[in-house]
Amino acid sequence: MERTLAIMKPDCVAANKMGKVLDRIEAAGFRIIGMKLVKLTPAVAGKFYEVHQERGFYKELVNFMSSGPVVPLALEKENAVADFRKLIGATDPAEAAPGTIRRDFATSKQNNIVHGSDSPENGRLEVAFYFSNKELIEAQ
Repeated sequence: MERTLAIMKPDCVAANKMGKVLDRIEAAGFRIIGMKLVKLTPAVAGKFYEVHQERGFYKELVNFMSSGPVVPLALEKENAVADFRKLIGATDPAEAAPGTIRRDFATSKQNNIVHGSDSPENGRLEVAFYFSNKELIEAQ
């Protein structure tokens, strides 16, 4: 079983789209093994996205991700990373395939509703960033 991290971003939470996004995630066969509502500080958001700190959008991303509550989710499924990336669509909703989460709910490249891990290794690291092992529900 592979793990990936999803984060319902501040725009998703503010627009009350969490239920619709969760419906899509569950319908696609993902098992939610961890979920919480948190408010990131700029320091925590900066640490999570530090891989992008040399890029021009880093400061805006940190400000956006710390602008309101977010919902990190630890997801599990065979091919979780690739399947979740397909489910959410391209970063820019205008370029996302029809029927993807970002195409249907996002408003811009920055305000794109949801984060998804980009590799199995990052999936493991990102899940561990937000969840301790005690917070994850293992398969019964």
